[in-house]
Amino acid sequence: MIKYHLKLNNKLIDLSTPIVMGIVNLTPDSFFKGSRLTSESAVLKCVEKILENGGTIVDVGAYSTRPGAGMISSEVEIERLSEGVETILRKFPDTIISVDTFRANVARYMVDNFGVAMINDVSGGTLDNLMFETIADLNVAYVLMHTRGNPATMQQLTDYENVVSEVLHFLEKRLAQLYILGVIDVLVDPGFGFAKTLEQNYRILKKLSYFQELNVPILAGVSRKSMICKILDTDAENALNGTTAVNMLALMGGASVLRVHDVKEAVETIKIFNQFNQQDLP
Repeated sequence: MIKYHLKLNNKLIDLSTPIVMGIVNLTPDSFFKGSRLTSESAVLKCVEKILENGGTIVDVGAYSTRPGAGMISSEVEIERLSEGVETILRKFPDTIISVDTFRANVARYMVDNFGVAMINDVSGGTLDNLMFETIADLNVAYVLMHTRGNPATMQQLTDYENVVSEVLHFLEKRLAQLYILGVIDVLVDPGFGFAKTLEQNYRILKKLSYFQELNVPILAGVSRKSMICKILDTDAENALNGTTAVNMLALMGGASVLRVHDVKEAVETIKIFNQFNQQDLP
């Protein structure tokens, strides 16, 4: 495991051992029904569970990015996020919060008003041409993810000659743009499930170690996704075991951050992975 550090809210997070990002869904239409939070108490219970089970980062999203998801306005997104993040910080003021958005104005509002530590952008800056300069101006960490199109169109945009090399090239090019702007706290996410077929998702998983050539931490977000459900002929509600298996494969490919719905199981997976790796020591 390459030793990385990530600056989040003036805290230096050591990624020499992988960490877990827990998902907080403020959307009413997330693909995983069990993650939909519809009340303040539900949000607090979810965050408490993430933190108690060993999650390092809480990733809060208010815009569903599942395939075919409909659009909401930035005003609605900001309202949902503000209510959720304010609730979280009131009870857990030291929480390291990431906001899942592809809109620069939403990113700016959440950093300026709530001091969130990171922006998790599923579009890699492709859906808002102000995102990169906004991140540079805000001086926050950034998750650079690969996709094509938008949530409504991405599953029709899966034509690649070589999916691994094309995703790598996209991330490399976008990283260079961020570096020019002075953004250095970046993670890359190959975008499992976004503009990729079942076979392409597993091709990227098989070659995930190639992404270490980018010399930045890798985030893997596979939790309960269709790439697991289709293989196991199940639904998101019953895909925890498959998620654990794929998370282990992602760790073996070099992932530094696991973005999950189920923090306890992911933390346990990392503990086993770390013990396994110790056997390589003299």
